Amino acid sequence: MIQGKKKIPLTKETILNLISQYDIYKLYMPNKWELNRICHSPFRRDSQKSFIIGSKFGEITHKDFADSNIKGNCFNFVQQLLQCDYITALKSIDSNFSLGISSGEISRHTTIVTTYKQPEIEEKKYSTIQCVTRKFTNEELQYWNEYHQDIADLKANNVFSIKSVFLNKEKFVLKDTELRFGYLYDDRWKIYRPFNDSKTKWMPNNVALDTLEGQENIIDCDTAIITKSKKDLMVLKKVYPCVCAVQNESNGCFSTSNVEFLKSNSKKQILAFDSDKAGVHNSLQITKQHDFGYLNVPRSYLSDGINDFAALGKEYGLETIKKILTRKKIIT
Repeated sequence: MIQGKKKIPLTKETILNLISQYDIYKLYMPNKWELNRICHSPFRRDSQKSFIIGSKFGEITHKDFADSNIKGNCFNFVQQLLQCDYITALKSIDSNFSLGISSGEISRHTTIVTTYKQPEIEEKKYSTIQCVTRKFTNEELQYWNEYHQDIADLKANNVFSIKSVFLNKEKFVLKDTELRFGYLYDDRWKIYRPFNDSKTKWMPNNVALDTLEGQENIIDCDTAIITKSKKDLMVLKKVYPCVCAVQNESNGCFSTSNVEFLKSNSKKQILAFDSDKAGVHNSLQITKQHDFGYLNVPRSYLSDGINDFAALGKEYGLETIKKILTRKKIIT
């Protein structure tokens, strides 16, 4: 019997099993800096300090106050500093810390990371959210009917009409005139107010970022469609059964366990995010990293203000979505 060492994939998770986010910033940041204190930017010569590496809720991120494009986590920092893609950044970290993930060699990272003290990083704390539900109003049902959903669909997808919300045991003020819905994930809530502005549309939630919704739809399927919201999932599922949804368009949704689940339960994986600039950018990064296919709403609909499948189904009907999936040979 031939035995060999199991190859470990080079991912952010396998890297962070060996070193910390702080370690990565510590090694790559060329300028003098301290956690949570403004310093000089490494991306240009600046007379005024305009850059910060800060910690919050168990995460360390950076932000350049003079350039809104320069922000993100430690892996984004390496990408931006080296002007490289995500995979190249992972390889650079693996090599410079002598982690041995790609080469299979014994890791020698401790000779680097034990020369200084790790800072205290506050762990992420989720909000306590409690809800009192009510019967759907006619206005609320009409809202969902426009997306081809009836009350049976809402119940099946754990969508509720919300009477009142308590955030960290304090009653949250809701206007009687506003539509508000609760998405329940086991015992955790996301509160959605569709007609509020972009800053208040979503209340703080306590749903973990790597929550993968609709896993029961991705069992022994040929092609799995992965979208970025419950509403997209609900609309797409009217046309095609093998659909699941992550919590947003960030790469942080794709934990190792989520990717392994998708790969082991479907022959092909197709990402269906927004077709706006941010959605396309995130789609390209994620599809390249995980070898997914790519299916966004055609950009020709952007002129109508449509950038996702939920809006497309509302404005042009389910038949239009069916035609797109047929043209992409996802359905026949």
